Amino acid sequence: MSPRELVVLGTSSQVPTRARNHNGYLLRWDAEGFLFDPGDGTQRQMARAGVAANDITRLFVTHFHGDHCLGVPGIVQRLSLDRAPHTVHAHFPAEGAEFFERLRHASSFHDVAEIHEHPIAEPGVIAEGAFGRLEARRLDHTLPAYGYRLVEPDGRTMVPELLAARGIHGRAIRELRPPLLDEVSVPRRGQRFAFVMDTRLCDGVFELADGADMLVIESTYLHVDESLAVEYGHLTARQAAKAAAECGVRTLVLTHFSQRYTDPRAFHDEAAEVFDGEIVVAADLNRVRLPRRRA
Repeated sequence: MSPRELVVLGTSSQVPTRARNHNGYLLRWDAEGFLFDPGDGTQRQMARAGVAANDITRLFVTHFHGDHCLGVPGIVQRLSLDRAPHTVHAHFPAEGAEFFERLRHASSFHDVAEIHEHPIAEPGVIAEGAFGRLEARRLDHTLPAYGYRLVEPDGRTMVPELLAARGIHGRAIRELRPPLLDEVSVPRRGQRFAFVMDTRLCDGVFELADGADMLVIESTYLHVDESLAVEYGHLTARQAAKAAAECGVRTLVLTHFSQRYTDPRAFHDEAAEVFDGEIVVAADLNRVRLPRRRA
């Protein structure tokens, strides 16, 4: 089984820089590839990161500002060019359905990929499957926006000593059922991943981040420019870290940085003032593994 990891494709906000492409984040989750907010240049970044279009099983757009969606045409057309062998599900705010339609058919191409659109009209569970449960929550931006949350079902971890004491091994382990299963294992909490982009602090941020093993969250501004964050519907590094601390997040991934800042360490230092967990200041082409499951 491949590692569960975040492949960072772009980390800028509205204006890309020499070092930072527009947004783009691929979550590798077992057999799934969840692509979030593909901005302009995402297809090129995927090539640089060794990510194939056929790796994508679901596409998520938080809102329809260009730095979060202008890569959709290239991704859609590449899926057809590569003749993706599976259906790709696309999730986006229902209020932006017209924008998604325009992006999906932005130019002429041989459209053969199976892309199923799932406009989100209200918060809640938007999909369920072997991967777990996908949820969406409203965010507070300057136009309709949603954040996303992936919750793996709780399970059980086998205890070798208890298995050995009962002489259970090999294929018999996979065939265990309660109550014997409960006697030779302990509860295992499912992993949780949250993705929060352009927003002010709001209930949705905390609902998405609650208990997340990894929280990927915008931190467009530093605290000194908090008034700009409020005006334009964004977060500071300190606000993102505060939400992570209050919600019991384990790994905090900061991203979506304004081009006005040149020292990424400032975001780490500001977040570390209020959050004592692992902090990653994302850079393009980073790979960040989800932390091991909680004991």
